[in-house]
Amino acid sequence: MANSVRRGGLLAVLFSALILVSGCVVLDSPDKIAQVEETNDPFEPANRYIFEVNRFLDEFMLKPAAAWYNAALPQPAQDGVQRFFANLRLPWTAVNDFFQGRPDRVYVALARFVINSTVGVLGLFDPATSMGFPHHDEDSGQTFAAMGAPEGPYIMLPIFGPSNPRDAFGLFVDYLVDPVNIIGRNNGIEYTSTIRGGSTAVDSRNRNGQVIEDLEKRSTDFYATVRSVYRQRRDAQIQNRGEDSNYPGPRLSYEPAGAWTKNPPVPPRADINTGRVPGQ
Repeated sequence: MANSVRRGGLLAVLFSALILVSGCVVLDSPDKIAQVEETNDPFEPANRYIFEVNRFLDEFMLKPAAAWYNAALPQPAQDGVQRFFANLRLPWTAVNDFFQGRPDRVYVALARFVINSTVGVLGLFDPATSMGFPHHDEDSGQTFAAMGAPEGPYIMLPIFGPSNPRDAFGLFVDYLVDPVNIIGRNNGIEYTSTIRGGSTAVDSRNRNGQVIEDLEKRSTDFYATVRSVYRQRRDAQIQNRGEDSNYPGPRLSYEPAGAWTKNPPVPPRADINTGRVPGQ
């Protein structure tokens, strides 16, 4: 079964790559060349197709699951679920802090994990924050960025959503090397990463559902808005700006990574003279 799943995942990646290669923007005019240079989105036709597929999956799978989740669990329980899965990321956050040359942040992440895993009952509660150890989150993509790796062109991944080659490879590394995933696989829990990702996705979709709907209503081009917001938020994550204002959320099917509950982004408006949206 595990081999079948892996083969299926490889076929999905190869299929996605084929779609991207066949869906490049044809640079047959100065306007198209300028557009690609401005947006860094040479695969826009294919990206838009995958974006719509992801929106379909979100509407008919993730959104109903989030509604059932919201109906089944009271708010305190939902908060506990969010804290529990955020706590599981802390060992990998500490590893990434180490490779980014930040021993001070390694200490904070490990101290927070120990405190919340014990006093906080496996992370269901968060006494570490009040003890001076605020939450922060790091992943392989951020580490590669800190090491100077270029992001590459914008790509829309099936299920995982907005990304680029650097972060896409980072997702693969996260899956393979995250200590929690390794422990799960070594103990016969083959789908540890899938369970974690699916559960956090449902929780985040439930928390941010209204924000997503409002963002779509206020956007003249939802795809371009998501692309712009993703880049802004990813840059903020790499620069560690505003990182403790929210617990991190997963990459959803078409929205940018991260929770927007407290500080929802305002989509950029088109220029009244040119009709273009800044940064898109």
